Amino acid sequence: MITCMRVKPGEVDSLRDWMAELMVRRDEVQETFKQETTRHEIAILLDGKDGPVLVYGMEAEDFEVGRAAYLASQLPIDLQHRHIMSRVLDGPADVEQLMNISAST
Repeated sequence: MITCMRVKPGEVDSLRDWMAELMVRRDEVQETFKQETTRHEIAILLDGKDGPVLVYGMEAEDFEVGRAAYLASQLPIDLQHRHIMSRVLDGPADVEQLMNISAST
């Protein structure tokens, strides 16, 4: 799953700082991954035509289980993540999706 979100003006450095902190706190991130059935996450910052855009990609066994676990989590890192992301992000970015194909099972 990939989401593209606008970054609020003046919040790029806060977003960068938080993503750097997540890299330092990898053990805590890995714990959330177990609860959320997540295999991989990646965050990329792009310069969009209307300002910075966060492209957030995620692989998980079950996105519904993962989303519910994340929203219910009381782990300190998840509480901080929700708080910081709500502060720095400004809704979905206007992007053109060119392709979306999944492997058949």
